[in-house]
Amino acid sequence: MTPPVRPVRILLCDDHAVVRAGLLALLGGEPDIEVVGEAGSGEEAVALAHRLGPDVVLMDLQLGPGIDGVEATRRIAAGTGTGAGTANVLVLTTYDTDADITRAIEAGATGYLLKAERPEELFAAIRAAAQGRTTLSAPVASRVMARMRNPRPTLTERELDILGQLSQGLGNRDIARALFISEATVKTHLGRIYEKLGVDTRAGAVAVAKEQRLLP
Repeated sequence: MTPPVRPVRILLCDDHAVVRAGLLALLGGEPDIEVVGEAGSGEEAVALAHRLGPDVVLMDLQLGPGIDGVEATRRIAAGTGTGAGTANVLVLTTYDTDADITRAIEAGATGYLLKAERPEELFAAIRAAAQGRTTLSAPVASRVMARMRNPRPTLTERELDILGQLSQGLGNRDIARALFISEATVKTHLGRIYEKLGVDTRAGAVAVAKEQRLLP
């Protein structure tokens, strides 16, 4: 007698309860997929991943207050804390900018799926992630390929933070206060950003960043 196949154990992480309820209902119809936990924040996702030891964490990127989905992915992928092993993280989000995709993949995400995908695509991606195989939504895969063919400037996470503040019209002093760094440090980072983007003004940096979709 063939032993029953253990279902893929899933932890859902999304800060919207309605979205989690929808995913729970959707995944409940798949006999080989079992939702073992729900998290509404990045911190909760990390704690539950360590405690429950799921096969896959379905992770949103924007999670409101606290750490975002990228940082939660990094901690889960690194296996920090205590618990039963490391889960594979499958990003499920509406965001498809180069910055979001790059940060998530660098943080250790196994796959990157957009919420606009059909349910069948989500089920297949979950099963693939459970086996450590990568799945990318078609638009995401296209962006990754385009970036490989035409490499864009690589900005550090801190430079992206400053660029994001810059795009909101903040001056050096306000950026320094927001990021808890000195104005001198802000100026140093701005110089590197200008050099990497091939510009010499704040407006030029923001324009190039938007054109190349470097900002979340």
